[in-house]
Amino acid sequence: MRVTVSLIKADVGSVAGHVRVPEELLDIAEEELVKAKENNVITDYYVFNCGDDLELLMTHTKGVDSSEIHGLAWNTFKKCADEAKKMKLYGAGQDLLKEAFSGNIRGMGPGIAEMEFEERPSEPIIVFACDKTEPAAFNLPIFSIFADPFNTAGLVIDPKLHDGFKFEVLDIKEHKKIILSCPEEMYDLLALIGTRRYVIKRVYRKKDNEIAAVVSTEKLSQIAGHYVGKDDPVAIVRAQSGFPAAGEVLEPFAFPHLVAGWMRGSHMGPLIPVAEYDARPTRFDGPPRVVALGFVVSNGELIGPEDLFDDPAFDRARRTANILANYMRRHGPFEPHRLPEEDMEYTTLPEVLKKLEGRFEPA
Repeated sequence: MRVTVSLIKADVGSVAGHVRVPEELLDIAEEELVKAKENNVITDYYVFNCGDDLELLMTHTKGVDSSEIHGLAWNTFKKCADEAKKMKLYGAGQDLLKEAFSGNIRGMGPGIAEMEFEERPSEPIIVFACDKTEPAAFNLPIFSIFADPFNTAGLVIDPKLHDGFKFEVLDIKEHKKIILSCPEEMYDLLALIGTRRYVIKRVYRKKDNEIAAVVSTEKLSQIAGHYVGKDDPVAIVRAQSGFPAAGEVLEPFAFPHLVAGWMRGSHMGPLIPVAEYDARPTRFDGPPRVVALGFVVSNGELIGPEDLFDDPAFDRARRTANILANYMRRHGPFEPHRLPEEDMEYTTLPEVLKKLEGRFEPA
């Protein structure tokens, strides 16, 4: 059976600043997707949140970029945003940057990760959702999952993985893409994705071009032309039986690497792996969070979720992340806690510079 998994997210409003999507909005989204399932628009769904982002996970048979599925997500977000405005929630409708839906939600603000595949005899997937960061936050873990033998033992000892994977990489400034093959082009890949300009969009199994992972890469600031909030990316990764094992998919997040985002999208901080109930970023509007939910797709139905970071095995990563957060915060407004100047173009800094521009004199 061919099935499409669509994960579409947006910040439509939250409680007490950029903290949490309230139950009232989650209930509206649930009602909309229940109706869509009853009307056979979708096969199954799961509604959740990571911080102030509402996440719609849907399975269906309409393929990627379906106007019907994208329209369903857009209308759901609009209804939630309307209720958020009535409730005077913070950032109500923040990610809905266009007025009218035109057949595809891409470029309208929400983030999208979608993949279509033929179901295996067992089809485990892991869904990731971040808050207070940007798409490049997934570069290091996705590379580790599919190209680093020190993380993924299957690349060495499993014949099904031994041929390696291909990475589709986007240049988010020039809006170009390139596909690089690992392990033979690993150094070229690292030369790109070690910067935040180049982000991994998709990963394919090299021997048969089968989709393995997809990441949302929408940049809100580029769509709006100014800072409106962080991109808060999501990702879908297939696991087991020809792909990395679930434990190999989760292992990179035991290292809370530094990512861009946090307060006003202007600061570097550690990405903390947390259980769904701890995805409530508060300290300095953060630090950045990531949740991981495990499912099995069975004839299009979602079995699960399993809250995969709700595990004491990740306690040390959380402690380390808090130590790193303390260290970075001690820098205050100085780099490397604050982003370098070239990365502040779409933050609130340009408004300050505009105010001061008439006072600069030749030195």
